[in-house]
Amino acid sequence: MTFINDIKQAYQKANVVEKIIYINIALFLITVLFTKFSIEWLALPTQLSEFFYKPWTIVSYAFIHQRFIHILSNLLVLYYIGNLFLDFYTKKQFLNFYFLGALFGGSIFLLNYYLTNKMGAPLAGASAAVTTIFVAIATKIPRYALQLRFIGSVELWVLAAIWVGLSILQLANFDNGGAIAHLSGAVLGFMYAKQLEKGNDIGKWFETIVNYFTNLTTIKKGKPLKTVYKSKKRTSTQEVSKTKQRKIDDILDKISKSGYESLTQEEKDFLFRAGKK
Repeated sequence: MTFINDIKQAYQKANVVEKIIYINIALFLITVLFTKFSIEWLALPTQLSEFFYKPWTIVSYAFIHQRFIHILSNLLVLYYIGNLFLDFYTKKQFLNFYFLGALFGGSIFLLNYYLTNKMGAPLAGASAAVTTIFVAIATKIPRYALQLRFIGSVELWVLAAIWVGLSILQLANFDNGGAIAHLSGAVLGFMYAKQLEKGNDIGKWFETIVNYFTNLTTIKKGKPLKTVYKSKKRTSTQEVSKTKQRKIDDILDKISKSGYESLTQEEKDFLFRAGKK
């Protein structure tokens, strides 16, 4: 029981990226033990007729993996890129990108097989969602450099291009539905990030739906909703937050144009402190 309690505590202390990783690992172990059941009931089928009586698979497919190397590559990228993502976006936006990437990738996957009338393997894996996150943050800070062991400094846009390029190469396969889903996630990640730069959150509707069901669950459990009172102090805090966000945006623009190394030490320290909050 101590081991189980340790896992529960680790999950509760984890940030949103780590929680998604834990869920993927748990479902991977279930898939290993019950492969046939997991693929039949959790993977996304290629045929619309089959999908209609298993509609949850449009989301569940993004949490199961059959091969160890598949889940390892996805979760390693998600851990490092996802935590970098949280330095520049909110945790709610992370969930928006992840789940909308999965939904969009799965939808294009289904559409592809419907239009081509081909047969293929069911879709399983977090690649479409991970690609959405990867391309989004690379769009936000393309010149941000990561230090890779044995390689050195590599800008984020280069790593994202390599990641997406691997999916482009897979289009040559006859059963290329997975690659199409991954590239769909890449397109969504780019478009979503660009729209956010313009102040247009195209995934806000998804966040609203999640908040609705979260509040509904809270009410059913008998927990009263918090009443929010406006005050001068709150207004002052909001103004400080806006000023801080403007400074962050200015620094990010500087990184995008001239690279991370162009920042002053004061700007680097400010960005580091902001990312930790």
